[in-house]
Amino acid sequence: MRLYRTTTYAVLDALKQIFEDKKYADKVIEKVLKQNPKWGARDRRFIAETTYDIVRWYRLLKFVTNTEDNNYWKLVGAWCALNEHEIPDWDEFKEVNRKQILKRYEEARQSIADFESIPDWLHQQGEQELGRVWPEELKALNEEAVVVLRTNTLKINRKELILALAEQEVETDINPGYKDAIILKRRQNVFLLPEFKAGLFEVQDAGSQAIAPFLQAEPGMRVIDACAGGGGKSLHLAALMENKGKIISMDTEEWKLNELKLRARRAGVGNIEIRWIENTKTIKRLDKAADRVLLDVPCSGLGVLKRNPDAKWKLTPEFIENVKRVQAGILHDYATMVKPGGKLVYSTCSIMPSENEKQVENFLKHNSDFALEEERMIWPSQGFDGFYMARFNRKS
Repeated sequence: MRLYRTTTYAVLDALKQIFEDKKYADKVIEKVLKQNPKWGARDRRFIAETTYDIVRWYRLLKFVTNTEDNNYWKLVGAWCALNEHEIPDWDEFKEVNRKQILKRYEEARQSIADFESIPDWLHQQGEQELGRVWPEELKALNEEAVVVLRTNTLKINRKELILALAEQEVETDINPGYKDAIILKRRQNVFLLPEFKAGLFEVQDAGSQAIAPFLQAEPGMRVIDACAGGGGKSLHLAALMENKGKIISMDTEEWKLNELKLRARRAGVGNIEIRWIENTKTIKRLDKAADRVLLDVPCSGLGVLKRNPDAKWKLTPEFIENVKRVQAGILHDYATMVKPGGKLVYSTCSIMPSENEKQVENFLKHNSDFALEEERMIWPSQGFDGFYMARFNRKS
């Protein structure tokens, strides 16, 4: 593969914004790609994939270049060397020594934190919480995330959607464990497809698609999605409930709910009611009001590092400790919305037991009217994002 100056400068600009301005990688790449509408699909793919790859392997690339500073030219050069790409004969790459980089790469194998490119504190936490499972999961978290679509069964079935996508030259695959999921064989911008604009699918990882069915909601029920965010799981619930009954989609961030309104309209969903959580009274008014309650709580996001590799450089131990307090508070306070005989699901996109099983244990200690029915863990090593989910029954 040959490097070109304009696209290489775009990668450097993106890296600077991510590491120095502390901006989110997905937003940065979106902004950078909009700067030059003349870039073709190949150029855009190079910029996005190279930026994500360098962010993912940031610590390893700094190790093999033996540098402590943010010399992005060195990082790009090291990336070329490790991926067996040609290193251009440019002045900016004069300090890049392919032979020395490959030698240092072999030395990096002596340290898991260096070789798998992760902060020391996070590696230590993974070892403490997951033990022998951690190395395999850490390796999986460094794989590139696949693009997965969720068929909107309110409008089309999966077989029909696969055929429609094939006509648009979108090659797909399926996984029998996820009945509505369609996996793209190669990354491409599906948001420009007429099928997306017609609301025939949503982009949603297969692991995430496991949560709504786990709630066991049925048509006609009253369901609360209390941490709805942009509404991916609310929309999935609406499809599973065949647009019957009512889904109350709630969040403390009103702007996220506004996004859900647009997505629901496109998907043809008519049983969602938006409700902004202004204060504790919003929750108290719904005491014992729902047949099903979904709590997809804020978390560290350690299960989704495949698609958000910059998160591992932005996370702190203090943030994780704070988010665990938030999780415990939501689980305790929001569980009151479940009717006697109803069901509650607690879920995260983390793989750490302190955010998952330990939270469930603590909740059950203080809430004797709830009983645990089932837990499920989807590991990153299974090919998708990592998710945890636990379902409770509220005793009559």
